[in-house]
Amino acid sequence: MNAPSDPTPASPAPDWSLAPEGWHWSAQDADGRWYWYRTEPVPGIGGGVWRSNSRNQQYAAAGRPNPDWFESLRRRPGTEQASGPDGPPRPAGPDSTP
Repeated sequence: MNAPSDPTPASPAPDWSLAPEGWHWSAQDADGRWYWYRTEPVPGIGGGVWRSNSRNQQYAAAGRPNPDWFESLRRRPGTEQASGPDGPPRPAGPDSTP
């Protein structure tokens, strides 16, 4: 017999005012943990987690387990069109240069 699903929504994303300067991404893993990311993370190969270089991810908050973790990736509001001293932000990736 299957237990009814929990109608309580997943935990809300942490407040952006708590994010480190220059860290423009947040995402929640399936276990409920939220992380800040300096570069855009990608889904882990095994599922259930977001991945980025360890220097580019930082624990943000605990939350409820989230079966829809894949839909949790968020970008800091106002950074989509932001330009720095060198022009618009460059895409993150192994071939990008600072």
